[in-house]
Amino acid sequence: MSRGYTLRFPQGFLWGTASAAHQNEGDNVNNQWYRWEQQGHILSGDQSGNAADWWHRAEKDFEWAEQMENNALRLSLEWSRIEPTEGKWDSSAVERYRHMLIDLRKRHITPVVTLHHFTDPLWFVERGGFADQENIAFFVRYVEYVVAALHDVCTFWVTINEPNVYALQGYLFGAFPPGQRDLKKALLVLRNMMQAHVEAFYAMRNIQPEALIGYCLHYRLVDPANSLSFVDRGVASVQETLFNWAPLQAGETGRFTFPTGPLLAPIPRASGARDYHGINYYTRDMVRFDPQSAIEVFGKRFTRQKATRNDPGLDNSFGEIYPEGIYRVLKEVYRRTRGNKPLYITENGFSDVLDDRRPRAILEHLVMVLRAIHSGVPVRGYFHWTLVDSFEWNNGWYVRFGLIDLDPLTQMRSPRRSASMFGEICRANAITESIVERYVPELLESVFGARGRELRV
Repeated sequence: MSRGYTLRFPQGFLWGTASAAHQNEGDNVNNQWYRWEQQGHILSGDQSGNAADWWHRAEKDFEWAEQMENNALRLSLEWSRIEPTEGKWDSSAVERYRHMLIDLRKRHITPVVTLHHFTDPLWFVERGGFADQENIAFFVRYVEYVVAALHDVCTFWVTINEPNVYALQGYLFGAFPPGQRDLKKALLVLRNMMQAHVEAFYAMRNIQPEALIGYCLHYRLVDPANSLSFVDRGVASVQETLFNWAPLQAGETGRFTFPTGPLLAPIPRASGARDYHGINYYTRDMVRFDPQSAIEVFGKRFTRQKATRNDPGLDNSFGEIYPEGIYRVLKEVYRRTRGNKPLYITENGFSDVLDDRRPRAILEHLVMVLRAIHSGVPVRGYFHWTLVDSFEWNNGWYVRFGLIDLDPLTQMRSPRRSASMFGEICRANAITESIVERYVPELLESVFGARGRELRV
């Protein structure tokens, strides 16, 4: 029998979904990812094509967000649409984005706009992209143009999404364009992107003093396969520092410090150049020492055999569904930044085409978010990845993260069961016993029993 317990989130908490322009809009032909597709690098053999057709029908999907009573939605702008050739601006593209943002605001949905989400104009790539420090000025110029044009319809900005993923996947592991495998260049690109954020931050602050400005890092935990093994612990620490904590520290202090010491030039004016911390969290890896894995600093990563898993993807990048990880990341970011800024979960999602693990995964992760809040971490919002199925980068259409199923051939949408559950949570600003009972009844005791006593109201 229901006792009417409720796990309530703070008043004003932002609930929404996150997306990226290239994955959703369709027909973005002037960026390096389109070229990468044409060269046959997508593991599924797919091409983005019309994607989710947001360039023409985004507002139809905004209706779904409104029905779920989301009060925020994160989307990105496509730089190569706005500046298709160097120094020449397409005002019609900016107007299309203006219409999208106005539509969201009319639905009482706060737009959260990402200015760079993995894609670069081809002309920028041909100049050397972020591997050349001098090119940062081109990014800042684009940012200034966009913010000046759209500051009246957006006050919440993400400068750059996941510079750590962009740099390491593109320049170390070779899975993203330009497909290189050069640690030195990967670190240089990461440093230049962090500098690009800092310079963009101050340029935006001059144009729009009231804006909320930050960036997103991807946090992927790495735990030693054998916690008693000195070498397993060592490679886990090095991998986690390289991917998670060195970029975070650089954003905080302007200095990159790795286990081997400082390797990159400092970033001027980095300290204070953010209004919040954007946290993208999906999974964790286990790692064991492997002398054959030099490219990954001698650590072989894997997913626990008995773990509940995401659909793995063709590159096996979507591993364990590990709810405690989001709590660990929130606590660690808060500790390392001395609690000086609020935190937003700007991405958290699950690859699950059958939607048979996603409802439970959402609930378990949100319980951990609430646990972090109750322990003093100032988490102000949660953005689920993603609203509708989208073109998942090098996996193409092979994996599905959407709350809403999308057939890319017919453009037909079908809301998944997790969409209904997420909508109820957003509407209530809470996890209630009745929600858990209807969608994931096996969690009732763990959520509302003795273990959840401190979170109940």
